[in-house]
This record gives sequence, C-alpha cells and structure tokens, in this order.
Amino acid sequence: MSNIKPATAERIGNLVEEFVGQGSPYYRKTFAYMMQAPGYRFTFNIAAALLGPVWFGARGLWSWFLGFMLLETFAFIQIGTGLFGDLGREARLRAGQIGETLNLRRQQIEAAEQSGASSLESLKRATESLEGAFSKAQEAAVQADASGVTYILFGLALLIAFKLVTGAIANWTLEGQFVRWRSDPSVASGWSLARSVLATAIFVGIVLMSTIRFAQPDAFSILNAFPTNRNWRLNVGDGVQAGFDWIKTNGRGFFDSITFGMRTLLDWIEVVLVQTPWPVVGLVIALLAYFSAGPRVAIFTCAALAYLGLLDFWEKAMTTIALLGAAALISISLGIPLGIFCARRPKAFAVVRPILDFMQSMPSFVYLIPVVAFIGAGKPAGVVATMIFGSPPVIRFTVLGLQQVPETVREAALAFGATPRYLLWRVDLPLASRTIMAGVNQTILMSLAMVVVASLIGAKGLGEDVLEALQYAAAGQGILAGLAILFCALILDRIVAGKQ
Repeated sequence: MSNIKPATAERIGNLVEEFVGQGSPYYRKTFAYMMQAPGYRFTFNIAAALLGPVWFGARGLWSWFLGFMLLETFAFIQIGTGLFGDLGREARLRAGQIGETLNLRRQQIEAAEQSGASSLESLKRATESLEGAFSKAQEAAVQADASGVTYILFGLALLIAFKLVTGAIANWTLEGQFVRWRSDPSVASGWSLARSVLATAIFVGIVLMSTIRFAQPDAFSILNAFPTNRNWRLNVGDGVQAGFDWIKTNGRGFFDSITFGMRTLLDWIEVVLVQTPWPVVGLVIALLAYFSAGPRVAIFTCAALAYLGLLDFWEKAMTTIALLGAAALISISLGIPLGIFCARRPKAFAVVRPILDFMQSMPSFVYLIPVVAFIGAGKPAGVVATMIFGSPPVIRFTVLGLQQVPETVREAALAFGATPRYLLWRVDLPLASRTIMAGVNQTILMSLAMVVVASLIGAKGLGEDVLEALQYAAAGQGILAGLAILFCALILDRIVAGKQ
C-alpha cells in the first residue's frame, strides 16, 4: 500500500484483520503487498498448501474447495491404488475365464481321443492357443501387481503439484473474497470452525470412498451400485398408472371438451390455410411479410413458398402451420396475461416458476405420455403437447419485460395521475413490447420444434415425412422435409420479428 495514504492504509489493515480473523498479522502484511499493483502477485500460503481443500472450505471459498477436492482425490486414488490396490485383478479375472475355457477344451480333447473324432487336431491347436493366452494373462497380473510403486510415485507427484498450486493461489483467492466482503458483508469471512469441520468431513469421506472403490472394487458392494429394489419402481409405476386411470375416468367430460375445442379450432384454421386456393394463401403470406418486415423478407418468403409448392410440401406445410398456429394462439393468449399477473405479484411467480422450469426441463417425448393417456392420439393431442412445450418462453419473457420497465417512468406516470389500467396499457406494455415479442417468437419456434415429435402421436404435417425418412433411412427425402420445416420456421420468425 505504498501509494495509499497512511490513514487509508491503516483503515484497510483493520478491515483485513476483521475479515481474516485467525492469522491476521500474516494476512495484513500479505494483502498490503498484493494491493500494491492490480492483478495476481505471487505469494505462498503454507497453511493452505498443507490443508488443501479444507483451507478453502474453512474460509468459505466453496467453489475452490470443490475443485481442489476433486484434484486431490484423484491423487489419493493413485496413492491408495499403489499401496493396497488389487492391480492385477482384471488380468487374473481374464486368466480365470481363459482357464475355465482351457479345462473345457482339455475335456473335449480326452473325449475326442477316446472316440477318435476328426476334430482332435483342431482342438489341440485351440488348446495351445488358450495355454499361451493363459500364460500371458498370468504374466500381466504379476506385472500389474508389481506396478504399485509407479502409482504411488505418480500420485505423490500429483499431490505435491496440487499442494503447490493451492499455496500459490490461496492468498489471491482470499484477497478477492476480501474485496467482495467490503461491498457485501454477507460474504463469508474469518476462519470458521464449523466450516472447517464440514470441509474435513466431506473431503475425508470422498477420498476414502473413492480410493476404496478404485483400489478394492469388491471390498464394499454398496459403493459399486446404488442400493435399490426393482420392485419399488414397478410399484410406483403401478401407482402412477392407477392415478392416470382415475383421472381419465373421472375427467372424461373435461378432456372431451378440450379435444372438441382443439379440433374445432384446428378445423377453422385448416379451412383458411388448406382449403383456400393456394395463390390466395401465398399472396396473403407474402404481403404480410412485406408489410411486417420489408421487401427482402417478402422476396425470401415467396422463394420459400415456391420451394414448398414445387416439391409437393404445400398441403402438409399448411397443415403444420395450422397445428402450430392453434398451439401458439392458445399459448400466447394464455401466456401474456399470466405473465402480466406474475410480474405484478412476485409470490404468484414464485409458485409458477417451478412449474415453468418443469415444463422446460421435461424431455419433449415425455409430454406425449400423459397427453395420449388423457386425450388420445391425433391432432388435438399434438396441439396440447405443442402448447405445453411452447408456453414457458412467452410467460417468462413477459415477466422479464415488465420487471425491466424503469421504476422512475412508472412513478412519473403515477405522479401525473395515471390509473392502473392506463399504466399497464400505455406505459408498461409499450416499454416491454420488444421483450414480450421476443417471447412470442421463441414460443412459435419452440412449438415448431415439436412438429416431428407430435407426428409420433398422429399429428399430420411435415413431421410425418421426417419420421418416415428416419424409419426407412431415406436421407434425401428427410433433408427435403427438414428444409421445408426450416423455411416455415424462418417465415414465421421474420414475420413476427418484423423490422426489429
């Protein structure tokens, strides 16, 4: 701290003592040296080098604790394997298997000699080959057992290297922790006995279990496989199936109404897109692209529509867009109001957020199981599955956009007498519109990603062609259908994004 005023240096030194607790004279001097210039300056912490990951844990540097714990565990595994590991285990197992086969061949040779079988010579040659392999396996086991010193030396070299690295970066990491602590007192500080005990217990437990598992695989079977019972999964699966059956039986009217509504919406959209003359549909889409995003997007849209028509994808593309449109329309119509509600009520969003996480984390194929169980196969089921998969983005982006509206702007509007309705429609939504539209765009594209998956449950469209190409290994047809889906996605993406 040579360039720092004495009073400031003294104050920082006092803060260092308050932060580090144990060993404060050493750290006060070390930090003063490190703060003379920005960036890393070499110092060596002997205590950290000796204690290793435990030092990081005791200081609350848990990310560094985990990293060095894994590194030192690897080193201890090498040392433990060299000290008491069964290094020749695999070779002896292989020799045992060869020995069993060799005994069988010898019995076959005796039987062939007694019966005078013509296969006697081939059996003798096979036996000689097995005897050679058996001898090599035994020699490999002996050599492996003798390589323990190599493992020990390699492990010790790694451990020493890790200890040196630990000692070299310990003060640097702690100084970074100190900088964070000065602006946020909640950051871990001092040497905590509870943290050191916890870090020691975790480190010793992981080292012991890992070393035993790799050095003596047969010592504790519980380390090789998780203790479980297959009947547990079967019983739980039966319980889930029973729950599905009960919901399906008692909610038949509800699911039938959903199916009827989805089918009606799809029929109306297909009337517009499929039964309307193709020049009308193409012209409307091209004009929509022109007015929304400009002439370049309109030209691309015309080229993409020509591709769909010339390669006989037109009807299936319109069916796909109809399915996508129904799912996206429902997702957006429900998602934006729900996002507005969650943005203004954090407690409600705290409940909705885990549900959205679940919906986005669940593999898309898994959605098909409950959908088919409750609704059945077909287009309505495809719409529901697509809607569930595509809804989370528009909800999340709506919440994000409204939360990012500057509070000062809202306060100014309220100061001029804005009502809650006026504040929402004239202030919040216009300022959050770009973020919300990004959510709408993501919902549409994620819904389109379900096209191929939905074809597995009877949803028609371009997904059928891709699925057939996969089943019959028709690479060319699959690529053409995939490009058709890509063009549909790009057209929708550019129309929705507009001139942004």
